[in-house]
Amino acid sequence: MKAIIDLHTHALSSGHAYSTIKENIEYAKINGLKYYGISDHGINMPGGPHLFYFQNLKVLPKEVDGVRILKGMEANIIDYDGNIDIVLDKYTNNLDYLIASLHTVCLNPGTKEENTRATLNAMDKPLVKIIGHPDDGRYELDYEKIVKKAKEKNILLEVNNSSLNPESFRPNAHENYKKLLDLCKKYKVRIILGSDAHICYQVGIFDDAEKLLEELDFPKELVINYHEDEIIEFFNL
Repeated sequence: MKAIIDLHTHALSSGHAYSTIKENIEYAKINGLKYYGISDHGINMPGGPHLFYFQNLKVLPKEVDGVRILKGMEANIIDYDGNIDIVLDKYTNNLDYLIASLHTVCLNPGTKEENTRATLNAMDKPLVKIIGHPDDGRYELDYEKIVKKAKEKNILLEVNNSSLNPESFRPNAHENYKKLLDLCKKYKVRIILGSDAHICYQVGIFDDAEKLLEELDFPKELVINYHEDEIIEFFNL
């Protein structure tokens, strides 16, 4: 099966990525995607864009060269109560989705209970549809609670291709994903593959993530990237 969607990508406005949105879309097409999402970092990320940037994403066409474009943000979880660095208002009400993620530059790793509470509460925020890279060994999480809440709220848990790269700075991602995916299989919770591309050549590339899914014999019916009807329904397209 071929993955046809990538919603975790970054462009120049994230401050530490190296391609334009146009270049990313071009490689989405080259790499066989039907759906591409731009999800630059939220405003608490050093070097990240102003809220005006997200308001003006309205200028993006809905479709470019046969690729459907979705507008998003990778919001930063900023405290252990699960608050994120965006409140939906006139600047952001045109977005299609939020990814909520833990980043050490925005929130120091806490205890297992603190990290888990932050992630669980972030799932209650409007428009949060994905929990980004819940694999970082610096943030110990209670995966059973995370998976159960994801099922309750119909939120996708991301398998982040960048985290599984041998040069990744997120420790223990491979082992953490084994635990997480076993629970997703047990409770029939859907996942989404994300490239976390910071340059256009990475858009739509999930080699390391798909290798892990194959290794674990993870059911493809729980991977939304492969199912266009589910993508359309989930994101109201």
